[in-house]
Amino acid sequence: MDKKLSAHTNANRTGKIPRVYLMARSLCLNTLIALNTLIFCGWTAIVVLILRKKGNQTCCLVERPWARFIIWVCGIKGKITGTENVHKDTAYIFMSNHQSFFDIFILTAHIPVPFKFVLKNELMKIFPLGPAMKLAGHAGIDRKNPKSALNSLKTIAKKIQNGTSFLIFPEGTRSDDGHLNTFKKGGFTLALKSGCDIVPVIIKGTRHIVPKGSLKIMKSDFELHIGNPIKAKGYRKQNIHELMDKTRNSMVKLLES
Repeated sequence: MDKKLSAHTNANRTGKIPRVYLMARSLCLNTLIALNTLIFCGWTAIVVLILRKKGNQTCCLVERPWARFIIWVCGIKGKITGTENVHKDTAYIFMSNHQSFFDIFILTAHIPVPFKFVLKNELMKIFPLGPAMKLAGHAGIDRKNPKSALNSLKTIAKKIQNGTSFLIFPEGTRSDDGHLNTFKKGGFTLALKSGCDIVPVIIKGTRHIVPKGSLKIMKSDFELHIGNPIKAKGYRKQNIHELMDKTRNSMVKLLES
């Protein structure tokens, strides 16, 4: 399917659809996304501070409607597989590849288990999005400060043990070509500390919807594949690379299938 998505996107870029139309469409959609995100921030504050709803409840009341509206208004459709591999009453660490900022919307809208993102701390400082995400329970990691990052992982591990799922991008940044980059160790350290199963997740096609470094929003399709959980129990700091390799191999299989 990824080749079809690439061919479709290339057709858009080669002039079958007027460039002026694509620019105007992208401008309108980015404006709608920005406005919808401002509403998301305000509604998050109301839900958390006034209605006293937290954790998994904010996912259903705020985050999923926000993401699904953006996907709908952009005319994006996709194929989702593997939802039967996870259960709503179980906490997981989801690990996903990363191709585009559009991944955030697709993951939020279509992963069946309520979850929170683990993001780099710089994103949590963007006003008003960062404070709203913090209110909703998402977590920031200061990757430049190892001691602070370790303390954050301990806090997140306790939340996982109390029943909250989290999603992390183990590559640490977006991929330029759709292939998996080298994995960072932080998410796997979190798995060891929490004893929680890792669920590999693969997204295909989003790099054609919004290419890295671009604000153009193309009308294309995506695939979201949720793999079988991988048990982290039994692994220790000494053999964490084995857990990393096992997770990566599972994600590569999903990516190449």
